[in-house]
This record gives sequence, C-alpha cells and structure tokens, in this order.
Amino acid sequence: MAQRLAPTLKLQNGVEIPQLGLGTWPMDDAQAAAAVRQAIGLGYRLIDTAENYGNETGVGQGVKASGVARGEIFITTKFNRQWHSQNGVREAALGSMKRLGVEYIDLLLIHWPNPGQGRYLEAYEALTRLLEEGLVRAIGVSNFKPAHLQTLFDAGFVPHLNQVQLDPYRQRRDIVAIHKARGIVTETWSPIDRNGALLEDAFIKGLAAKYGKTPAQIVLRWHVQSGYATTPKSADPARQAQNLDIFSFALTDEEFAALNALDNPAAPVLDSDAFGH
Repeated sequence: MAQRLAPTLKLQNGVEIPQLGLGTWPMDDAQAAAAVRQAIGLGYRLIDTAENYGNETGVGQGVKASGVARGEIFITTKFNRQWHSQNGVREAALGSMKRLGVEYIDLLLIHWPNPGQGRYLEAYEALTRLLEEGLVRAIGVSNFKPAHLQTLFDAGFVPHLNQVQLDPYRQRRDIVAIHKARGIVTETWSPIDRNGALLEDAFIKGLAAKYGKTPAQIVLRWHVQSGYATTPKSADPARQAQNLDIFSFALTDEEFAALNALDNPAAPVLDSDAFGH
C-alpha cells in the first residue's frame, strides 16, 4: 500500500492533530519501539502513549528509529493522579519528555479526573502554564464527564481535546454535544470496542463486505467521518496498514445514519467518577 497520511483536525489554538494515530496500550517498551517505528514507516504521524502505559521510552525509541523528523510526529502522552498539583504537572511533563527523549510534547493530557482527589482543576491550570512556556503545544483531558468539564469551564478553562471511550455502541452524545458547543476536539479510545462484539455486528459486517474492507475499517471510518480523532492499537504491520487505509472510501449518509442508530446508552463504559490512576 502506498503511504498515505491521515488528514488533520485543528485544535482551538491552531495546532493540527492527525485524525488517525497509533495507540500503544498495553505494549511494553520493546513492543512499542517496534510498533511505532513500523507505523511511522507506513504513514502514521500521531502516536498515543501515557505515563501509566509504562512504554514512553519505547515510543521515543521508535520515533527516533523511524528516521522521520521529530517535527513531523505528533506525540500525545498523559500523566497520573499523583501529579495533580502546580509543581507536580511540570514534574510529570519533564519526566515524560525525558523518557520519550524529546524537548517538547505535542499534546499533554490529564489521564483521569479522579474527582475524589479533587485536584484536576489545579492540574489543568498547571497545564496552561506549560503551554505558555512552550513545553507543550496543546493541552487537554481524558475521560472527563460533563460535570468535570463544567468545573473547568466555570474556572475559565476550555481544553483543546477530551479523549474518551467511544464507539458506535457507546456514542457518548452528551459529552460530544458539549465538545461541539465549546470547540473541543473529540478523540476516541478503544474505538473498535474492547470485547470484540462490535466487529461481529451483522450490519457492520455487511458494510465490510460491500466495500471490501474489514469490520474494523468500517468502524474506524465511522469515527473519522464523525469528525473525531482516534488511535486504534495494533502491533501487527498488516493490521496497522488496514487501520490507516480508511480514507479512500466514505460511508453514504444512509449508512452513516444507520451506524449512528446502533448507539446503546446502556453499553458499559469505565466510570471516571469511580476509576482512575
């Protein structure tokens, strides 16, 4: 397959993020190094990692080994709850930069709000200072529910991006509506479902047969056609290539609407009021 770069979405501050990237959880350093190098060679330019994944060093090694200039790669990472303080966020960022072997981070996220700890607002304020310093190019949050976002809004903050668990069965319409109203980019994790049920959906499999694509490609096409950024994980070169090869076709309005109709508000998601690290 000829290398084809994903289109980009523009964040509020003008920074552009590739619409499709490589997720790296739960790879270890060695797996991440190999997967990232391979993915960049195929045309990936967005790489998603986190302190909690324990593979930032491998991700950085993969980026360097790719031979592609650092400025062409968009690296996202996230920090844990222990750093939710003014000084802690800076320490977290510097730690990630050291492990990644980079001089700046493209997008730095609060990984989980941990509302019981009650310090995510302070952490976000600290992120804005790193942005002003130029240590990060963009800032945002992950797994923030409407109430968590409202706390930021009430303090005058609007994150550039919120990364949430989302797929055609879990469309999180309340959160997406807030994102659209506030100009926040929606980025999706676990985009093709965690247990595989989504890829066995009869309608999705029918579309895959029609277009000569895999069910995963149909689902990923739905994500990008919805205007989201997404980062499916794969260490397999063939699967990586398939995941990136979703920009040569488009779902019809009717097909897109039918996929939207698969939304199931009862589908389970990780509850960020109860879970976090």
